[in-house]
Amino acid sequence: MHSRLLRARVWLDHNGLFPRGKLSFFTLYVLALDLLLLVIEKVVGMFRGSVGASLSGWIIFLTLLSFALLSLLAARTVSARLLWRLRNRLIVTYAFVGVLPLLVLAALAGLTLYLFSGQFATYIVTSKLELHLRALRANDLVLAYKIANDLDSNRESDFGRHETNKPGELRELQITGWLDDKFLFADPPLGERVTTPVLPKYLPADFNQVVRDEGRLFLRSAVALQTKHGKLAVISSKPLDRSLLQELAANLGEVTLFASGLTIRQLDQDAASLPGFNVSSKNPTQKGANYLDTGAGPPKPTYVVGAIPPPTRIFDFSVRFPTSIAVVNWIDGNTSEPAAIQVHTRLSALYEQLFAAPGEFAPTLEIILVVATIVLAVILAVALFIGSRLSRSITGAVAQLYLATTHVNRGDFSHRIPVTSTDQLAALANSFNSMTESTQKLIVEQKEKQRLENEITIAQEVQAQLFPRHITQLPSLEVHGFCRPARSVSGDYYDFLSLGPERLLLAVGDVSGKGISAALLMATIHSAVRAYSVEGVPALRQVQAVGGRPALVSRVDSVIEGAEAWPGKLLSLLNHQLYHSTPQEKYATLFLAMYDADDRRLTFSNAGHLPPVVLSETGIVKRLEDGGTVVGLFDDITYDEDFVQLRPGEIFLAYSDGVTEPENDFGEFGEQRLIELVQENRDLPLARITEIVTAAVDDWIGAAEQPDDVTLVLARAR
Repeated sequence: MHSRLLRARVWLDHNGLFPRGKLSFFTLYVLALDLLLLVIEKVVGMFRGSVGASLSGWIIFLTLLSFALLSLLAARTVSARLLWRLRNRLIVTYAFVGVLPLLVLAALAGLTLYLFSGQFATYIVTSKLELHLRALRANDLVLAYKIANDLDSNRESDFGRHETNKPGELRELQITGWLDDKFLFADPPLGERVTTPVLPKYLPADFNQVVRDEGRLFLRSAVALQTKHGKLAVISSKPLDRSLLQELAANLGEVTLFASGLTIRQLDQDAASLPGFNVSSKNPTQKGANYLDTGAGPPKPTYVVGAIPPPTRIFDFSVRFPTSIAVVNWIDGNTSEPAAIQVHTRLSALYEQLFAAPGEFAPTLEIILVVATIVLAVILAVALFIGSRLSRSITGAVAQLYLATTHVNRGDFSHRIPVTSTDQLAALANSFNSMTESTQKLIVEQKEKQRLENEITIAQEVQAQLFPRHITQLPSLEVHGFCRPARSVSGDYYDFLSLGPERLLLAVGDVSGKGISAALLMATIHSAVRAYSVEGVPALRQVQAVGGRPALVSRVDSVIEGAEAWPGKLLSLLNHQLYHSTPQEKYATLFLAMYDADDRRLTFSNAGHLPPVVLSETGIVKRLEDGGTVVGLFDDITYDEDFVQLRPGEIFLAYSDGVTEPENDFGEFGEQRLIELVQENRDLPLARITEIVTAAVDDWIGAAEQPDDVTLVLARAR
């Protein structure tokens, strides 16, 4: 039993499920208590239902608390695993800092555009209504002045009945006249149209509104003039019906009229405190404010006219927006029951209108915009805060690592990086601390061993790691390298460095001398080439690191831009470093080439190395000689660059003098013999070609000792 529990704990701990920390144990405690109360409720409920029911509230509370705590733990676990990798942390940082603010701004711009378009659409409709009302008022003024003149002149008036040239918008009118509250005339007569000729008491001298009369909506205008016989009032009415809505919807879209179902009520602080009081539209804060009430449910449309125009382009979105219309009750002048018009159109239809609409936003719309702006601003602030915290954690860790490398560069291996988190950066810091600790112990152990033996052993191990083990092959170029030291360690050097999916750096070199000193210089060249090629290196910092004189700093480019640096620049910087950090007699030959798969171009610079050759399928041999002298022997040397196009089937061949200079009774092995061997076996795999060449060199040497390091680098364009 104990062993099973132990295995279960090991499995939980291995999968990160075993509780750690106070929050985890508290969550388990709450969950266990919840389950215990649930069991007690079920058991006690069988005998005394009232006692079991009394525990229900606690069970619900503990269940909700357990769910919240488990959600928090799950979020912490997922966040820790997701953000452990530096790549994921950077992605999240960029998303919060760059992408999310753009999305927020786009959403705000889209919302603003939609609200403005909706306001513009409703403004078009209300403007047309206003034009109709103005036409009614103009007609009333003309007719009222004509009738007043007739009355004052004691002439018989036709009351405008013989007007046959009325504009189209005035032909559907119901016109009535009153003289001192006495009905005067109706045009057309009352028998032809049903309109109650009632003159309300509140009617002002100039009235021009939408009114509700006997349950129907009308556009109504009234003009009152004082005559010799009394006060003359002329009233014109036009029904707000389907035909009028069709005029409003012309060239716009679908227009819906809600003639009833909306009410505006007066809000009082005392009324708001009554039980059952509910504000359905907005929450006023001042006594005496109005609010819009839609009743028990949404209002029902009275008329729906027009049709939504078809989209004219991909982003021709539809716009649906309502607006309220003030309606006056004709009998008592009450304005608490407005009507509403909803416009459903498209952006293209709005843009086709020929007039601007600088209408004011409704108070409700202003509140929506303010709330939306605040919410989006909060989201943006949270995104910036999270992004800055993540960026700070990354930059802080990088700064700590840089400070630690400066200590190591000075030979201080006792410095340790403080670890305060559990992510991948913390693992890197622990690895660095472990590395420096191991190095410090290794230095102590080295003092207890023989110097020469340790020097050879360490050099062999280090050099074995320097030569590339896993070579990145490009789709258009296959490469292969081989080096066989003449002694325990080699002074020859080759490397393949991938600088992206389509770029590859090839390096071949030969250090002067043999043995440990040559191997160490070879390692320095290897590290420098990789460092200068992969990441940007400030030249000033590099010169100081190798002991350069300040007077010479100005002769070096201020910054070498990593993967953008080309062979000539890399050789110049490497030459400067070796000149100031190695003895005067130490130098090296080095060939660097950058292959770009996009245009199959091999850009190269040769620092005194045996010229590599490019072998075509037709037998043409091209030597790559452009460059300069060896590196490390003279300061302030510039190196030329050139390039060749590698066509499919062509072979690039680079070698050290250990291949061509071995001698026997017939002389040197020679470059020509090497080229012939490669040409004869060009269709074989590169590794097989290397075996054939080295076997031929061994046969040429015979039983004699290998005089120099044998290095071959082959590349074949596909």
